[in-house]
Amino acid sequence: MANLRTISGHFLATNWSIIEAERQGFRFGARGTHTSRTMMFDELSTVLTVTPSEGRREDYALAIIESNCLGKPTVATRRLTNQRLGELYALDPTVPLFRVLRQLWDLDPNSGRLLALQCALARDPLLEATAPAIIALSIGSEFLREPMKTTLRLAVGDRLNDSILDKVIRNAASSWTQSGHLAGRTFKKRRAVAPTAMNAAYAVYLAHASGFRGADIFASAWLTVIDCSPSSGRELVLEAKRLGLLDLRIAGDVVELALDRLDPATARF
Repeated sequence: MANLRTISGHFLATNWSIIEAERQGFRFGARGTHTSRTMMFDELSTVLTVTPSEGRREDYALAIIESNCLGKPTVATRRLTNQRLGELYALDPTVPLFRVLRQLWDLDPNSGRLLALQCALARDPLLEATAPAIIALSIGSEFLREPMKTTLRLAVGDRLNDSILDKVIRNAASSWTQSGHLAGRTFKKRRAVAPTAMNAAYAVYLAHASGFRGADIFASAWLTVIDCSPSSGRELVLEAKRLGLLDLRIAGDVVELALDRLDPATARF
């Protein structure tokens, strides 16, 4: 089965082990949650609010299904919502990508929209496959469906029919609106997002988890997708360092970055 990440851009370093990325919580394959859902930011925000930071996967499921924190009308709908949120975010502290997301979210919930997008990109290959169509838009330009459909078709080939592709495009456009990259209802336009040090810290964490090292981290799509150039990305990561989120030393083209403050299991490189 083709791996969408080798097609969709610089989200996965060349020759990086997919198995290693999966250990960090990345998901691969020819399908994704965006065939039926958006990134579900409001639902995620509510679930993280009502579930303690130290909560286990079972606690998140309990909040969604038994306590019905999202106000869903039926048990079947609650179970499906729990499944979809799990696909997008894991909701499991044993999964590194979610463990780091939860820590950064608790430090600054105002960074949440981009944090949610960043995690969803790592967990849903279909959403990630739409990213080049958004990144390529100049600020203020109108979002058009056809370029995104072309990008998706290149990624998935004939594995999804036109009807499913149209659903993915609608859901992805909604997700990019929830993240702040697009604005408008009938006619959406590209907006510049305003990443925080939390978002930059998560971006370099994701870049490391997907195989980037040294200065290549700042040129990866994980920074580009939150509207950071290599230089502005470095400035935000330096701010993250000042906040005690990570350790960083830059000497010319040599970049030494340690992420064990974000996650003690993360190796120094």
